Amino acid sequence: MASITAFRVGHCTHPSCMVLKGSGLASRCFPSRAYLIETRAGLYLWDTGYAEHFRAATSKGVYRMYAWVTPISFDENESLQGQLRAHGVAPGDIHTLLLSHFHADHIAGLRDFPGARLMASQTGWDAVRSLSGVAAVRQAFVPELLPNDIADRLAFVESVPETALPAALLPFTHGRDVSGTGEIYIVDLPGHAIGHLGAFVLQESGWTLLASDAAWVPESFQQLRGPSELSFLIQHKRAPYYATLNRLHQLHRSGNAHIRITHEDTADYVPVAGRP
Repeated sequence: MASITAFRVGHCTHPSCMVLKGSGLASRCFPSRAYLIETRAGLYLWDTGYAEHFRAATSKGVYRMYAWVTPISFDENESLQGQLRAHGVAPGDIHTLLLSHFHADHIAGLRDFPGARLMASQTGWDAVRSLSGVAAVRQAFVPELLPNDIADRLAFVESVPETALPAALLPFTHGRDVSGTGEIYIVDLPGHAIGHLGAFVLQESGWTLLASDAAWVPESFQQLRGPSELSFLIQHKRAPYYATLNRLHQLHRSGNAHIRITHEDTADYVPVAGRP
Protein backbone atom coordinates (compact mmCIF):
# COMPACT_ATOMS: atom_id res chain seq x y z
CA MET A 1 0.00 0.00 0.00
CA ALA A 2 1.08 3.57 -0.61
CA SER A 3 2.03 6.13 2.00
CA ILE A 4 1.58 9.90 1.85
CA THR A 5 3.76 12.57 3.39
CA ALA A 6 2.56 16.16 3.14
CA PHE A 7 4.85 19.19 3.05
CA ARG A 8 3.91 22.81 3.60
CA VAL A 9 5.65 24.87 0.91
CA GLY A 10 4.87 28.54 1.54
CA HIS A 11 1.47 30.17 1.92
CA CYS A 12 -0.69 33.03 0.71
CA THR A 13 -3.39 35.10 2.42
CA HIS A 14 -6.89 36.14 1.33
CA PRO A 15 -10.03 37.50 3.01
CA SER A 16 -11.98 34.52 4.32
CA CYS A 17 -15.18 35.47 2.49
CA MET A 18 -13.47 35.07 -0.88
CA VAL A 19 -13.17 31.33 -0.33
CA LEU A 20 -16.23 30.73 1.87
CA LYS A 21 -19.45 32.71 1.57
CA GLY A 22 -20.49 34.51 4.72
CA SER A 23 -17.25 33.95 6.61
CA GLY A 24 -16.27 37.61 6.95
CA LEU A 25 -13.38 39.80 5.87
CA ALA A 26 -10.73 38.51 8.29
CA SER A 27 -7.51 37.47 6.59
CA ARG A 28 -7.04 33.72 6.36
CA CYS A 29 -3.84 31.76 5.73
CA PHE A 30 -3.77 29.26 2.88
CA PRO A 31 -0.75 26.97 2.96
CA SER A 32 0.41 25.52 -0.32
CA ARG A 33 1.21 21.83 -0.07
CA ALA A 34 3.01 19.14 -1.97
CA TYR A 35 2.58 15.44 -1.28
CA LEU A 36 5.13 12.66 -1.54
CA ILE A 37 3.42 9.38 -2.44
CA GLU A 38 5.53 6.27 -1.91
CA THR A 39 4.30 3.29 -3.94
CA ARG A 40 5.56 -0.09 -5.05
CA ALA A 41 6.21 1.51 -8.46
CA GLY A 42 8.39 4.29 -7.03
CA LEU A 43 8.14 7.78 -5.59
CA TYR A 44 5.55 10.23 -6.89
CA LEU A 45 5.06 13.91 -6.10
CA TRP A 46 1.65 15.55 -6.20
CA ASP A 47 2.29 19.23 -7.05
CA THR A 48 5.19 21.34 -5.75
CA GLY A 49 3.77 24.32 -3.88
CA TYR A 50 5.65 27.61 -4.02
CA ALA A 51 9.38 28.06 -4.66
CA GLU A 52 11.88 30.88 -4.99
CA HIS A 53 11.24 30.69 -8.73
CA PHE A 54 7.81 32.22 -8.08
CA ARG A 55 9.31 35.39 -6.63
CA ALA A 56 11.66 35.79 -9.59
CA ALA A 57 8.96 35.11 -12.17
CA THR A 58 6.46 37.53 -10.62
CA SER A 59 8.91 40.40 -10.06
CA LYS A 60 8.62 41.80 -13.56
CA GLY A 61 6.14 42.76 -16.23
CA VAL A 62 2.45 42.01 -15.93
CA TYR A 63 3.22 39.00 -13.73
CA ARG A 64 3.73 41.42 -10.84
CA MET A 65 -0.09 41.61 -10.76
CA TYR A 66 -0.17 37.99 -9.64
CA ALA A 67 2.09 38.68 -6.67
CA TRP A 68 0.12 41.82 -5.83
CA VAL A 69 -3.29 40.10 -5.90
CA THR A 70 -1.97 37.00 -4.12
CA PRO A 71 0.61 38.03 -1.51
CA ILE A 72 2.73 35.05 -0.53
CA SER A 73 5.13 34.09 2.23
CA PHE A 74 7.98 31.72 1.40
CA ASP A 75 11.46 31.25 2.82
CA GLU A 76 14.32 28.89 2.07
CA ASN A 77 13.42 26.60 4.98
CA GLU A 78 10.16 25.80 3.19
CA SER A 79 11.84 24.71 -0.03
CA LEU A 80 10.30 21.42 -1.14
CA GLN A 81 13.64 20.25 -2.43
CA GLY A 82 15.20 20.87 0.99
CA GLN A 83 12.34 19.30 2.91
CA LEU A 84 12.52 16.18 0.77
CA ARG A 85 16.27 15.89 1.34
CA ALA A 86 15.64 16.08 5.09
CA HIS A 87 13.14 13.27 4.57
CA GLY A 88 15.82 11.20 2.83
CA VAL A 89 14.62 11.81 -0.74
CA ALA A 90 16.79 13.44 -3.41
CA PRO A 91 15.18 15.21 -6.40
CA GLY A 92 16.49 12.46 -8.68
CA ASP A 93 14.61 9.84 -6.67
CA ILE A 94 11.24 11.11 -7.89
CA HIS A 95 9.75 8.76 -10.47
CA THR A 96 6.87 11.01 -11.60
CA LEU A 97 5.68 14.48 -10.68
CA LEU A 98 1.90 14.59 -10.96
CA LEU A 99 0.34 18.01 -11.61
CA SER A 100 -3.21 18.64 -10.44
CA HIS A 101 -3.36 21.75 -12.66
CA PHE A 102 -1.14 24.55 -13.93
CA HIS A 103 -1.80 27.35 -11.43
CA ALA A 104 1.46 28.90 -10.27
CA ASP A 105 1.14 27.84 -6.62
CA HIS A 106 1.09 24.21 -7.77
CA ILE A 107 3.94 24.25 -10.31
CA ALA A 108 6.40 26.82 -8.93
CA GLY A 109 8.96 24.16 -7.96
CA LEU A 110 9.04 22.23 -11.25
CA ARG A 111 12.52 23.48 -12.16
CA ASP A 112 13.89 21.89 -8.97
CA PHE A 113 13.17 18.40 -10.33
CA PRO A 114 14.94 18.32 -13.70
CA GLY A 115 14.99 14.54 -14.03
CA ALA A 116 11.42 13.75 -13.11
CA ARG A 117 8.80 12.58 -15.55
CA LEU A 118 5.87 15.00 -15.54
CA MET A 119 2.24 14.01 -15.87
CA ALA A 120 -0.84 16.22 -16.21
CA SER A 121 -4.11 16.61 -18.04
CA GLN A 122 -3.69 17.21 -21.76
CA THR A 123 -6.82 19.35 -21.68
CA GLY A 124 -5.26 21.48 -18.95
CA TRP A 125 -1.96 21.74 -20.79
CA ASP A 126 -3.59 22.71 -24.06
CA ALA A 127 -5.48 25.47 -22.25
CA VAL A 128 -2.34 27.21 -20.94
CA ARG A 129 0.58 26.26 -23.16
CA SER A 130 0.26 29.27 -25.46
CA LEU A 131 -0.77 31.84 -22.83
CA SER A 132 1.36 34.82 -21.86
CA GLY A 133 0.92 38.27 -20.38
CA VAL A 134 -2.47 39.31 -19.02
CA ALA A 135 -4.17 36.23 -20.51
CA ALA A 136 -1.83 34.01 -18.50
CA VAL A 137 -2.28 35.98 -15.28
CA ARG A 138 -6.05 35.70 -15.60
CA GLN A 139 -5.56 31.91 -15.59
CA ALA A 140 -3.16 32.11 -12.58
CA PHE A 141 -0.46 30.80 -14.91
CA VAL A 142 3.15 32.03 -15.05
CA PRO A 143 4.95 30.57 -18.10
CA GLU A 144 8.46 31.20 -16.74
CA LEU A 145 7.87 28.56 -14.06
CA LEU A 146 7.87 25.80 -16.66
CA PRO A 147 11.09 23.88 -17.37
CA ASN A 148 12.52 24.53 -20.84
CA ASP A 149 12.22 20.84 -21.71
CA ILE A 150 8.66 20.35 -20.52
CA ALA A 151 7.47 19.24 -23.96
CA ASP A 152 9.92 16.33 -23.85
CA ARG A 153 9.07 15.26 -20.31
CA LEU A 154 5.32 15.76 -20.13
CA ALA A 155 2.99 12.78 -20.40
CA PHE A 156 -0.78 12.93 -20.16
CA VAL A 157 -3.14 11.12 -17.82
CA GLU A 158 -5.59 10.68 -20.70
CA SER A 159 -3.18 8.09 -22.15
CA VAL A 160 -4.02 5.77 -19.22
CA PRO A 161 -7.30 3.87 -19.69
CA GLU A 162 -10.11 4.47 -17.23
CA THR A 163 -11.01 1.59 -14.95
CA ALA A 164 -13.77 1.09 -12.40
CA LEU A 165 -13.20 2.33 -8.87
CA PRO A 166 -14.46 0.43 -5.80
CA ALA A 167 -18.16 1.01 -5.13
CA ALA A 168 -17.20 2.49 -1.75
CA LEU A 169 -15.85 5.56 -3.53
CA LEU A 170 -19.20 6.57 -5.01
CA PRO A 171 -20.11 9.02 -6.45
CA PHE A 172 -16.71 8.55 -8.11
CA THR A 173 -16.96 5.57 -10.43
CA HIS A 174 -13.88 5.54 -12.67
CA GLY A 175 -10.22 6.57 -12.44
CA ARG A 176 -6.88 6.13 -14.18
CA ASP A 177 -4.32 3.92 -12.46
CA VAL A 178 -1.19 5.96 -13.19
CA SER A 179 0.88 3.89 -10.77
CA GLY A 180 0.05 0.60 -12.48
CA THR A 181 -0.19 -0.95 -9.03
CA GLY A 182 -3.68 0.11 -7.97
CA GLU A 183 -2.26 2.64 -5.51
CA ILE A 184 -2.90 5.95 -7.34
CA TYR A 185 -6.03 6.61 -9.38
CA ILE A 186 -6.41 9.97 -11.11
CA VAL A 187 -9.91 11.42 -11.35
CA ASP A 188 -11.33 14.53 -12.99
CA LEU A 189 -12.43 17.30 -10.61
CA PRO A 190 -13.66 19.99 -13.02
CA GLY A 191 -14.60 23.56 -12.21
CA HIS A 192 -11.62 25.20 -10.55
CA ALA A 193 -9.37 25.08 -13.61
CA ILE A 194 -9.47 23.45 -17.03
CA GLY A 195 -8.19 19.89 -16.66
CA HIS A 196 -8.22 20.04 -12.84
CA LEU A 197 -7.39 16.62 -11.35
CA GLY A 198 -7.53 14.75 -8.07
CA ALA A 199 -5.86 11.53 -6.93
CA PHE A 200 -7.26 8.64 -4.92
CA VAL A 201 -4.40 7.01 -3.01
CA LEU A 202 -4.80 3.59 -1.37
CA GLN A 203 -3.03 3.36 2.00
CA GLU A 204 -3.07 0.70 4.72
CA SER A 205 -5.63 2.84 6.56
CA GLY A 206 -7.90 3.21 3.53
CA TRP A 207 -8.44 5.67 0.70
CA THR A 208 -7.36 9.29 0.66
CA LEU A 209 -8.48 11.72 -2.03
CA LEU A 210 -5.99 14.48 -2.77
CA ALA A 211 -8.58 16.94 -4.04
CA SER A 212 -6.24 19.83 -4.78
CA ASP A 213 -8.29 23.05 -5.22
CA ALA A 214 -11.71 21.48 -5.70
CA ALA A 215 -12.34 23.30 -2.41
CA TRP A 216 -10.18 25.85 -0.64
CA VAL A 217 -11.39 25.11 2.90
CA PRO A 218 -12.89 21.94 4.44
CA GLU A 219 -16.12 23.72 5.34
CA SER A 220 -16.89 23.95 1.63
CA PHE A 221 -17.28 20.23 1.01
CA GLN A 222 -18.40 19.43 4.56
CA GLN A 223 -21.25 21.97 4.56
CA LEU A 224 -21.74 22.57 0.81
CA ARG A 225 -20.77 26.22 1.18
CA GLY A 226 -19.18 27.72 -1.89
CA PRO A 227 -16.76 30.62 -2.36
CA SER A 228 -17.54 34.23 -3.22
CA GLU A 229 -19.03 34.71 -6.66
CA LEU A 230 -16.05 36.98 -7.35
CA SER A 231 -13.81 33.90 -7.22
CA PHE A 232 -15.23 32.79 -10.56
CA LEU A 233 -13.37 35.63 -12.21
CA ILE A 234 -10.32 33.36 -11.88
CA GLN A 235 -11.93 29.93 -11.49
CA HIS A 236 -12.97 28.15 -14.66
CA LYS A 237 -16.72 27.54 -14.46
CA ARG A 238 -19.32 27.80 -11.73
CA ALA A 239 -21.61 24.87 -12.69
CA PRO A 240 -18.92 22.14 -12.83
CA TYR A 241 -17.29 23.61 -9.70
CA TYR A 242 -20.47 23.05 -7.70
CA ALA A 243 -21.04 19.65 -9.28
CA THR A 244 -17.58 18.61 -8.10
CA LEU A 245 -18.17 20.14 -4.66
CA ASN A 246 -21.37 18.11 -4.35
CA ARG A 247 -19.48 14.90 -5.20
CA LEU A 248 -16.90 15.70 -2.51
CA HIS A 249 -19.73 16.31 -0.05
CA GLN A 250 -21.24 12.91 -0.82
CA LEU A 251 -17.86 11.20 -0.44
CA HIS A 252 -17.25 13.03 2.85
CA ARG A 253 -20.64 11.95 4.20
CA SER A 254 -19.97 8.32 3.23
CA GLY A 255 -16.86 8.25 5.40
CA ASN A 256 -15.17 5.91 2.94
CA ALA A 257 -12.27 8.19 2.04
CA HIS A 258 -10.32 10.94 3.72
CA ILE A 259 -10.31 14.18 1.70
CA ARG A 260 -7.23 16.40 1.67
CA ILE A 261 -7.27 19.80 -0.01
CA THR A 262 -4.11 21.71 -0.85
CA HIS A 263 -4.81 24.88 1.09
CA GLU A 264 -6.40 23.50 4.27
CA ASP A 265 -5.10 25.57 7.18
CA THR A 266 -4.30 22.94 9.82
CA ALA A 267 -1.49 23.95 12.15
CA ASP A 268 -0.32 20.43 12.99
CA TYR A 269 -0.72 19.03 9.50
CA VAL A 270 2.87 19.00 8.18
CA PRO A 271 4.60 16.66 7.90
CA VAL A 272 2.10 13.84 8.35
CA ALA A 273 2.66 10.34 7.05
CA GLY A 274 -0.39 8.31 6.17
CA ARG A 275 -3.94 8.95 7.21
CA PRO A 276 -4.43 10.74 10.54
